[in-house]
Amino acid sequence: MAKDAVTLLKEDHATVKKLLKKLVETTTRASKARPELLEEIAKELKIHTKIEEEIFYPAFKRAGKKEHETLNYEALEEHRAVEKLVLPDLQNTDPSTEQFSGRAKVLKELVEHHADEEEKEMFPKARKAISREQLKALGQQMQDRKDELSRQM
Repeated sequence: MAKDAVTLLKEDHATVKKLLKKLVETTTRASKARPELLEEIAKELKIHTKIEEEIFYPAFKRAGKKEHETLNYEALEEHRAVEKLVLPDLQNTDPSTEQFSGRAKVLKELVEHHADEEEKEMFPKARKAISREQLKALGQQMQDRKDELSRQM
């Protein structure tokens, strides 16, 4: 049975948080493991961001008030910061350095802040504004898109 949209996104958050925790706990000696973990994180983030931006955010925005629009734009900017600045910067950093450790920590903090904000502010508002049936339908749509994106990567 399909998960609703909010449940699916929360599970994605948990997966990425776990991977980021693992990455941050690595040492400079893990120069082989770090890039592999980072690649997995980048893939998870890319898929998650796409399904949020293509499916969930537009539905959230349509279902809401001005407040939904504000939360929507803030979330998009946080995605942009991670996708265009922090993640590429980390991917171009030597994994055997302390600089990598610092940048990994910044990525983790940014992603956790974003996920926590969605879970505390956006998701409860979505549950109020969008019917259970609609959330289930969105969840199915998002899962299908995730599967499609996973095959492409």
